[in-house]
Amino acid sequence: MDTVNEPVRVVVVDDDPMVRRGLRMLIGGPAVQVVAEAGDGDEAVRVVAEHTPDVVLMDLRMPGTDGVVATERIRSTDAAPPVLVLTTLDSDRALIRALRAGASGFLLKDAPPDELVEGILAVHQRRPRLSDSVTRRLIDIAANGGDDDVRRRAGERVAALSDREREVAIAISRGLTNTEIAENLFMSISNVKAIVGRVMAKLDASNRVLVANTVRDAKLEDDRLR
Repeated sequence: MDTVNEPVRVVVVDDDPMVRRGLRMLIGGPAVQVVAEAGDGDEAVRVVAEHTPDVVLMDLRMPGTDGVVATERIRSTDAAPPVLVLTTLDSDRALIRALRAGASGFLLKDAPPDELVEGILAVHQRRPRLSDSVTRRLIDIAANGGDDDVRRRAGERVAALSDREREVAIAISRGLTNTEIAENLFMSISNVKAIVGRVMAKLDASNRVLVANTVRDAKLEDDRLR
């Protein structure tokens, strides 16, 4: 069957329904058909498996399973579709992780409609697509240390933690609840809560996910929590 004139089938992934609706309006047309949407990484994996799109348009920052993990899971499947990431360039770490997860292209979230459509068509044809801003940022990361710089900055932050605070930070990075931390480290719940607050303040982290990211970047370990 001749499929030359068939539109590229796309799944849009973003945690904001308004953004998804806007993207559907911007890219939908003769060349691109939005076949499904997803609001988080777990849903994205399920929707892609169900609809088998030609391209996935992926946001990186989402609650729960983020776009990087979703990209890695999608790209590890048989006949995996290419993933085109939409980014605000607010996280070098997320950019590098998405590349390693198998993303085929990166465009800015505020890219004009014709650039979005061109990017979708490019990755569908297995041609990498990077916006000029992303290309410049990747060059800057490569020139100034990339992951080494991320690790250095994370190390500087965790250096401010006491031994006990480090133990709690590592426990947070492993997904332990306050109750589980108290049981593992033989502490009271009230003491755990107080230390969690200090850890978040010292790491300049507004939530436990950001604490976990910093701990992983700094390569902290604690055998007692295994």
